Amino acid sequence: MPLEWEGPLASWAAGLAEALAERGYTERTVVRMMAMTRRVSVHLQERGVGTEELSAVVIGESLCALRAQGGVWGERPKALPWLIDYLTALGVMPAAVPELPWWRGEELVERFRTYLLEERGVTEDTVELYVRAAVLPFMEAHRGRDIAAVSVADVTKFVTNRCRTLSYAWASHCVGGLRSFLGFALLEGLTDKPLASAVPSVARWSDATLPRFLSPHQVTAMLKTCDRRRGIGRRNYAILVLFTRLGLRSAEVAGLQLDDIGWRNGEVVVRGKGGVVERLPLPTDVGEAIAAYLRRGRPRRPDREVFLRTVAPLRGLSTGGVAEVVRTASERAGVGSFGPHRLRHTCATEMLRAGASLSEVAQVLRHRSIAVTAQYAKVDHRALRELALAWPGGAR
Repeated sequence: MPLEWEGPLASWAAGLAEALAERGYTERTVVRMMAMTRRVSVHLQERGVGTEELSAVVIGESLCALRAQGGVWGERPKALPWLIDYLTALGVMPAAVPELPWWRGEELVERFRTYLLEERGVTEDTVELYVRAAVLPFMEAHRGRDIAAVSVADVTKFVTNRCRTLSYAWASHCVGGLRSFLGFALLEGLTDKPLASAVPSVARWSDATLPRFLSPHQVTAMLKTCDRRRGIGRRNYAILVLFTRLGLRSAEVAGLQLDDIGWRNGEVVVRGKGGVVERLPLPTDVGEAIAAYLRRGRPRRPDREVFLRTVAPLRGLSTGGVAEVVRTASERAGVGSFGPHRLRHTCATEMLRAGASLSEVAQVLRHRSIAVTAQYAKVDHRALRELALAWPGGAR
């Protein structure tokens, strides 16, 4: 390094720079982040912190102190994870453990995460939603009490109070996450009461709403927002085409692997809810869009995810990142602001209008119940018009 390092991080200066470069950061960013790390190392030395005393908390305290002094202007604690991960992987310091209240919180939450991921096949994004929307708030609301002492009334009261201020989507995450957590608690022997059955459902009347979808003109407008002369434009275009032609979910697009695309047999492997793996036909236009991105847009990385971030750290695009692609395109096209599920509705509606049966649509969308698919029949106005009875004394 150009500058001489001091402090407990000095021994890993060269390795830290290489780790940043491998993550895809630009040379300018590497220089800035290394300068920050060097000042943190000096501050640790001034505090008398040795190598054996390094931890995520100690390093974070030094960064906050330097920020207060103006020593690392603009840097925030969120800039630290790469440093923490690197030192933890080397065994220099123990893995960071989140401070969570009640019931040996960190241990229990990690066991719950592992249970959902490995035994129930739940996606990582859904696990985090459950933890944030239900588990942590529930633990905080009953801090200081053992779960065995929690009653049915306590569960009902918690859900009623919490969901009163939540949207339908977040209330659903809260209810679903809490049911899973309390079922896990019973399985683990933390309680002998089936508390999961006490979690009330979120009210939403069946068939009370219509699926919202886009017209072909609006879909075209969204696709035109992608500048396919650039790599990011080719990536976003391929993502939008996947949504509108195959009706995939956000997690399914984000989780798509290079090995999932069968170029010779024209198939794509989709990893859906509950760990279900299915094969779908790969339409020509979808294949062409993905191929264009892979050839002239995707960064050359060893990662197996099809869609990658365009800024460092270069890794697979997250579910949230995929959703943001759709939201940005919808806003630029002037058709509203919405997420990927609107495109899933659009795909189903267009299939019905093209003459596909409900069972065929259900197969493509991978619905477990045909009743879920039946909601799309309500928006096929032409087919419904043929079923309508003539109004007495008037035209149909």
